[in-house]
Amino acid sequence: MPDQNKKFGEHKARKRFGQNFLHDKNIIEKIIRSINPKAEQNIIEIGPGQGALTYPLLETLGKLNAVEIDRDLIQILNEQSPAYGELIIHEGDALKHDFNQLTLNISAKNSDSDTSKCRLVGNLPYNISTPIIFHLLEFIDSIEDMHFMLQKEVVQRMAAEPNSKTYGRLSVMLQWYCEVDYLFDIPASAFNPPPKVVSSLVRLTPRKQPLATLNNPVQFSRLVNHVFQQRRKTLRNTLKNYIKEDQIQTLGISPIARPETLSLLDFARLSNAIEAEFI
Repeated sequence: MPDQNKKFGEHKARKRFGQNFLHDKNIIEKIIRSINPKAEQNIIEIGPGQGALTYPLLETLGKLNAVEIDRDLIQILNEQSPAYGELIIHEGDALKHDFNQLTLNISAKNSDSDTSKCRLVGNLPYNISTPIIFHLLEFIDSIEDMHFMLQKEVVQRMAAEPNSKTYGRLSVMLQWYCEVDYLFDIPASAFNPPPKVVSSLVRLTPRKQPLATLNNPVQFSRLVNHVFQQRRKTLRNTLKNYIKEDQIQTLGISPIARPETLSLLDFARLSNAIEAEFI
């Protein structure tokens, strides 16, 4: 096997890419068990970094696609990966990638695959983790599941329930489209350089059936964003230009409620009612 430490030891983590490289073998094994990769699955790793997850995945899958922005890391990964399997690296920013097209291309080239959907894994840069998650929601129909290492605080917000301080836009949008499983925490010492925060592994599984009919997903997203920008105000005040107070009441929602008290279905009812008003 190649001497990983010798090559990657020459590469310094870059702040502009938010790089913190996983190195704890016990944590790596635990993450791989959680992902539970199967041969011939279409798995895409976002940000393979120094290959901590890449090489164990390759040993199981035989072939792995990855999206990486750091050209220096790409060179090292290309040199070392053949010892484990076939690594196909798509150079670029994950925030700009079309994962629908990428999944179609992978499926077309992989005749042994029995699925047109992909599984996503990765240690996402903390500074852009939320934008990446929202970007991936655009391709939700092409995704089977996602396993990501994120800042613990972000995972707590993803999994938060109504009437909690951490419940907000991220909670509503993620939970509308996905089942969110907060798996376990990862200490800072498991990374090099160690981040200043605790990390967590989360599993996001796109819902097979929507929770309810949503007449306009774009309107839904705008509504959720709008009310949580003024989360301390009541619906009566934040929505006065969009829907009347008595209409809110008719939906079974209190006009003096604040957004953090609403359920996912409450947001759907509000969104559909506002959509009807402007048709």
